Amino acid sequence: METVPIVGYSDKLSGRPGDRINFMVSSEHKVDFTVQLFRSVNADPNPKGQGIVEYACDDFFPKQSFSSRKQKFEPGSYGITEQPFKMTVDDNVRFSVTIFPTLKTSSPQSLIEFGKFCLMLDPDGHLSFSFGSKAIKTVDTISFRRWHRIEAQINKTGLMSIEFVNLDNSKGSKPASIQFDLDLDLNEQAHVIIAAKRVGGSAKNCFNGKIEHPEICADGQIVAFWDFSENIPSLAVTGVECPDLTLVNAPTRAVTGAMWDASEMNWQHKPEHYAAIAFHEDDIYDFNWDADFSFVIPPKMPSGIYIMRISCEDDYDAIPFFVCPEKGQPSARLCVLVSTFTYVIYGNHARPDYNDTWLQRIADWNAYPHNPAQFQSYGLSTYNNHSDGSGICHASHKRPLFNIRPGYITFGQADCSGLRHFQADSHLISWLHAKGIDYDIITDEELHNDGLAAIQRYEAVITGSHPEYHTSETLDALTQYRDQGGALHYLGGNGFYWRIARHREEPSLLEIRRAEDGLRAWASEPGEYYNGFDGAYGGLWRRNGRPPQQLVGVGFTAQGTFNGMPYKRVCFDPDFDWVFNGIDDEIIGDFGFSGNGAAGFELDRVDPKLDPGHKITILAQSFATDDHFILVPEEQLTHLTNLSGGPESEVKRADMIYFETPAGGRVFSVGSITFCGSLPWNNFDNTVSRLLFNVLSHTLGDFS
Repeated sequence: METVPIVGYSDKLSGRPGDRINFMVSSEHKVDFTVQLFRSVNADPNPKGQGIVEYACDDFFPKQSFSSRKQKFEPGSYGITEQPFKMTVDDNVRFSVTIFPTLKTSSPQSLIEFGKFCLMLDPDGHLSFSFGSKAIKTVDTISFRRWHRIEAQINKTGLMSIEFVNLDNSKGSKPASIQFDLDLDLNEQAHVIIAAKRVGGSAKNCFNGKIEHPEICADGQIVAFWDFSENIPSLAVTGVECPDLTLVNAPTRAVTGAMWDASEMNWQHKPEHYAAIAFHEDDIYDFNWDADFSFVIPPKMPSGIYIMRISCEDDYDAIPFFVCPEKGQPSARLCVLVSTFTYVIYGNHARPDYNDTWLQRIADWNAYPHNPAQFQSYGLSTYNNHSDGSGICHASHKRPLFNIRPGYITFGQADCSGLRHFQADSHLISWLHAKGIDYDIITDEELHNDGLAAIQRYEAVITGSHPEYHTSETLDALTQYRDQGGALHYLGGNGFYWRIARHREEPSLLEIRRAEDGLRAWASEPGEYYNGFDGAYGGLWRRNGRPPQQLVGVGFTAQGTFNGMPYKRVCFDPDFDWVFNGIDDEIIGDFGFSGNGAAGFELDRVDPKLDPGHKITILAQSFATDDHFILVPEEQLTHLTNLSGGPESEVKRADMIYFETPAGGRVFSVGSITFCGSLPWNNFDNTVSRLLFNVLSHTLGDFS
């Protein structure tokens, strides 16, 4: 595997005073690496703007050095018994398993390993069974993406056999057998491994596909069996008359099994139809590196974004984390909601349009040097596919995430900064610093865990550019905040779009099922639309009865290339002159570091059919002028019609809106993912900057 010279990650993305954050580092250098803490203000490396802006925080964490060591990681999911399993045999042993292979590989793929016993799929599609140095394989080959039941057995006289049945057509293979003239000792005590083989203490030869009903029989009696239809949300499988299986690297559960006949789409109603687990050679959840150093957040550390920079010779990494205030004790009146769930879901997104020509811009701008497209072994994002072509539905921050780094460029060919997510959100952070506006950071983690209590004492909450992924808990908290009189400012586009679930045993593990509609990188398989972690129907929040319009008045309507357009003021009601105070031009935001315009890339609009009845005022609009903009799938009906009932050109737009709730809550939404990219333009002196300052002044009054 290709690796980077020095890289790290933290066990937590955010914390409050008193919390300990552990940092794991792998350095291939022979000398010590240096660590220094910085506060991050701007993560955009574009030299036409501020460039990277960070301030050293040696008072909180003195600069120091640690010994370099290379830490290994092992992609690939499998199951392993928690303890060794002891089997006593008088005459014969039989191994049985049902498989649905999805990828032919150049190396063997292990199905079951137990001490000297091993059942494998070879590169040519033959099944092999071995006991120590004795081995046999099928004459026939299996069919990929078809269900097969395999049986392999051996007796103490050395008679060994293997055969399989294609469950789709009941066609069996020609049985293969061989006789060794030996009296064998078949007793064994070892760990049982499903979907991998243990080589030198590490798991290798990982299987790609689904496995169901693994079983071991001795002398005609079942001595080990694991029912994968039981306790599907867990990362463990209870053993029957044998040790439990621990699932390593989070293989996918709640997937259709051999019995699935499309009579039920919800695994909770017919779990026997979902008695399979999908394993992949490139699954990765937790690198499980040892901690090199820790940082305990001190009591008086200001809430904000911080970077732990690690460096050795000419190589470096920069690990971000977010410091929140004491629970229930805001240090500012304004809360910035940081979308860490979205950051992680996109973590290590290897874009298909990446190419080496981007390296010149990276060098010229001194931008972050590593791209997940170059280092795919570190695990990709849920916007990528596994090596077998299936969509990646799990995400975790317990590994290095290259695209959550200051200076990382998402679009290397763009005629602008080309940023998204963490780096794009820093345009808002740098604006707050430039305007002298105090703020606290709260992340999705705190919002999910603490609910309304995480934000209820703030006079205003603002989002970044792309708060796309949410749990029901985060949406509930934001709705309660708004409806109890809070001021919610949605400064992005394509927000509150997808439903995700957190694992109950490992909260850092996130799940996304891309069910039915939505602009998506891949589609979930039929029958696999319900989350495995919590059993909820996955996919769009809109399909779950909670469209973004219900919360913030606008929702995703169109996507285009990474280009931006200006807004045009459409509201001239004197009651809203405060929004446009000091802005004489009707055209607002024909500039910006994101797409060169304040309204672009992903656009949100008002839809009266989805809004619960708020009296919404559209302040400004931007209609897509680029032919590359398309309606999102959930808006499109046919090539001639869409849900709005009007021309496409009328709904491919960004709406900047404002409304109030009966309890005095206020919502301001900009309807565009590139809005924040215009804030730093011309050293923060521009119409978009002025407009947002007016809006926050209306909410907060005097910022001092």
